[in-house]
Amino acid sequence: MKLSALTVALICSLTFAGCKAGAPSNVEKSVVTEMKHAVTIGGKDDKNPVADTPEAAKEGGEHFQHHCQICHGLDGQNTGVPFADKMDPPVANLATKDVQDYADGQLKWIIANGIGPSGMPGWKGILEEDEMWKVVRYIRHLPAKGSLGAPQIYQEEAEEHEQMEHGGHGKESKPHTHPHSH
Repeated sequence: MKLSALTVALICSLTFAGCKAGAPSNVEKSVVTEMKHAVTIGGKDDKNPVADTPEAAKEGGEHFQHHCQICHGLDGQNTGVPFADKMDPPVANLATKDVQDYADGQLKWIIANGIGPSGMPGWKGILEEDEMWKVVRYIRHLPAKGSLGAPQIYQEEAEEHEQMEHGGHGKESKPHTHPHSH
């Protein structure tokens, strides 16, 4: 079997390059984003039956704080979430143009069904339809980044780690624990 010069060059380059995939190009990102917005995420034509009022956004924010802040932060922009940018893919910053460009029905579809390998769970059966639509209203009116601080659980953990690093500031040191892990 004879190999063409191009095939040999390709094999050599892959061998010496370690066959690593690089970051996607802007064109690739654009195509994937368009596919998500047009095909993958359902609900594009579903209209939000909840009126766009401050009250609806406030109630949606309460549901968001209860169910979503652990990953997206209190402000929906990952503030104070230590692992948000370390995930693969990273936890979505809900204020970005990419997220805000989704139709309301698509955001509600994501809330209901989740996004497979991303770690985003589906909330269908946990949140009622009306509650999911109100969360969409909150996402449309997110507060300024950082304005609500970090979720309480991460504040407590940071304080605990700070005390451990500094020997408890003269207090008797306690063993390092994570009460929510088993």
